[in-house]
Amino acid sequence: MDATVRKARKKPVEIEYMVWPGGARNATPIIDWVEAHGQEAVLVHDNDDPDVLHIGIGTLEGLMYASPGDVIIKGVAGEFYPCKPAIFNKTYDSVGYVDA
Repeated sequence: MDATVRKARKKPVEIEYMVWPGGARNATPIIDWVEAHGQEAVLVHDNDDPDVLHIGIGTLEGLMYASPGDVIIKGVAGEFYPCKPAIFNKTYDSVGYVDA
């Protein structure tokens, strides 16, 4: 394979996700969901403003932080990571809810 610029189309896959509206109470179900699948998730205070919360999620790339309004995705390999809403909306269409 050479170093030529190429194009590709993302394969159609379904993922599971949750949107974190912010707040400790709303973080609990997300943290529980991530931890139930063997990944680390913690609620952390922002270093610059202790009133601001983030969810820290352990990923293959290290700890990533979700801010209020971010989407937490469970990927095709069962991995979790945060995603900004604008990127999520350009990449995915919602198809419904997971059956409990």
